[in-house]
Amino acid sequence: MNDMPRRVLPPAIEAMEPPARARSRPSGTFGVLDIGTTKIVCIIGRVESDGGLRVLGFGWQKGRGVRGGGITDIEDAERAIRAAVGEAEEMAGTRLREVTVNLSCGQPESRLFNVQWPVGGRAVNEADIRRLLQEGRARAASDGREIIHALPLTFTADDTQGVVDPRGLYCETLTTRLHVVDALSTALRTLGAAMARCDLDIAELVSAPMAAGLATLVEDEKQLGATVLDMGGGTTGMAVFAEGQLLHTAQLPIGGVHVTNDIARGLSTPVAHAERLKTLYGSAQSSPDDEREMLPVPMVGEEEHQIAKVPRSMVVNIIRPRLEETFEMVKERLDGSGLGRVAGTRVVLTGGASQLSGAREMASRILGRTVRSGKPSREQRAFGTSREQRAFGTSALRDLPDSACGPAFATAVGLLAWAAGEGRSLHDINPEAERPGGWVGRIVNFLRERV
Repeated sequence: MNDMPRRVLPPAIEAMEPPARARSRPSGTFGVLDIGTTKIVCIIGRVESDGGLRVLGFGWQKGRGVRGGGITDIEDAERAIRAAVGEAEEMAGTRLREVTVNLSCGQPESRLFNVQWPVGGRAVNEADIRRLLQEGRARAASDGREIIHALPLTFTADDTQGVVDPRGLYCETLTTRLHVVDALSTALRTLGAAMARCDLDIAELVSAPMAAGLATLVEDEKQLGATVLDMGGGTTGMAVFAEGQLLHTAQLPIGGVHVTNDIARGLSTPVAHAERLKTLYGSAQSSPDDEREMLPVPMVGEEEHQIAKVPRSMVVNIIRPRLEETFEMVKERLDGSGLGRVAGTRVVLTGGASQLSGAREMASRILGRTVRSGKPSREQRAFGTSREQRAFGTSALRDLPDSACGPAFATAVGLLAWAAGEGRSLHDINPEAERPGGWVGRIVNFLRERV
């Protein structure tokens, strides 16, 4: 990605040193941007002196130029992003130069690696952890794809397993289980170009379903095992949490827009009216009154006053197969990940498309798990290591608008929590710290790490 301007690419893509704020609570104001198929959301926040997280600005616009999580029309996307950011900036009375952005484009993939590093019987230091993470990133590198997250889950110091922070422990060999999330380079370049057109830098890219989990899961769910399903307009994101860590993510190319299009085709009605039918009368479950309740449906190409009447059962019968397909795909992905047992018996549905009546019951039946609806909470809790929790504590989310408290805004609120420093493991270690160059530098590093 050397041909891209340096300013438009997040540090995770360029494999360069992340900004200091990526490793600790940020100072001043910061912004996040959730770029989706149906809407684009910008939130501006600030961490208060008592550790609380305050929302200063909020803006959102109807999604344009985005389909299936990826940008399809860069000019339309630019206009929508500018409008959402401008609305938030006006409310906050500040101007953003960079934002934390959700990762939904580029066919994100999630993989786990076991990585070892020889320590030689001395105490583990930060340089060892950096080298271990760098080795894992090198193993995970793939042509045409860029690593977005390289998250250490737990460490093993010789035979001692389940180590959260190995610094100061003596061992011969340090091992970690590394969770890597990557995406197609070309899609990331397009995203970077769109942000540059809006005069914004990308501070970080964050997995969208992971962000949704930050906003909706409670601590016990993260520890005992839970799966978050973020049902958006163009995609459905899946994130598996256990032992306070993100273990797996996946993205399915199906969402609420597909349900709307099914209704539009099935009833030969304009897409806008199909969306209205879905919102007002849509359900995944039948009821005894469905055959008797008649709904007005304008026909495509007909005059406005020519409206047909169809029973509500027709709408239900169109919605049900698409939702069944979605949850069957989720079940297949869960089973294929090999994390079915670790993921526990809990599923949290969030995202705008999860609000369809009967979706929760259908998910429970198909997935064979307990399902609840999830929405952003004004009480955000840090998760991860005890060291993190001592450093960050529990932060209240203040002044979040009521309009942003629904499931459709879970990803945006989770991005804000991440940008504030929550959800990170070993937040005070920079795995990409610059090292002295040349052969002299290599010798210095060799001696420092082994003496």
